[in-house]
Amino acid sequence: MTDEELSIKAKQGNEDALNTLLAKYKNLVNKLSRSYFLIGGDMEDIVQEGMIGLYKAIMHYEPQKSATFKTFAYTCIKHQIQNAVKLASSEKNKVLSSAFFIGDEFGEENENIELELPSDLPSPDDKLLEKERFEETKALMLKTLSPLEVKILLLYLGGYSYNEISQMAGISKKSIDNGLSRIKNKLSFLKNDNK
Repeated sequence: MTDEELSIKAKQGNEDALNTLLAKYKNLVNKLSRSYFLIGGDMEDIVQEGMIGLYKAIMHYEPQKSATFKTFAYTCIKHQIQNAVKLASSEKNKVLSSAFFIGDEFGEENENIELELPSDLPSPDDKLLEKERFEETKALMLKTLSPLEVKILLLYLGGYSYNEISQMAGISKKSIDNGLSRIKNKLSFLKNDNK
């Protein structure tokens, strides 16, 4: 069975598939973990964070996306470790710990030792949740607005001037202004939901 198939079975609750993937990628977790050092921390803590990243990869992998499971797992493991290092290195914990990246991303020896700051980029989980929120918001907007209002909004958000929107949509500038006011009122619930 491929890793992608095992991931699908694991998401469906198959413990054998889950354990197979966890065992198979344990070496990758160990390899990535060796590239990080936490002053005042234990190597096993970093390995555990890597295993959490691997578990998240198994549970969130979508085969229909373009990435292979191995690539997705690598990204999830690395982000989980970096987030843990970032947390341990935060201003609050600065006196207690520091994090350094040693070697390159594949754990090969390198004459130069690099200092890598933990990434501020969102984790794959954050990206997935953000995409889901975007799709939900988009569906609500399409349901709430008329086709003309959608067209006006898209053109306005695209940076077009009232004159350009007027020509493209075939309506007056006053209609655009009225349309944007209606759109603002209709979508005011989105602002309240984000508070």
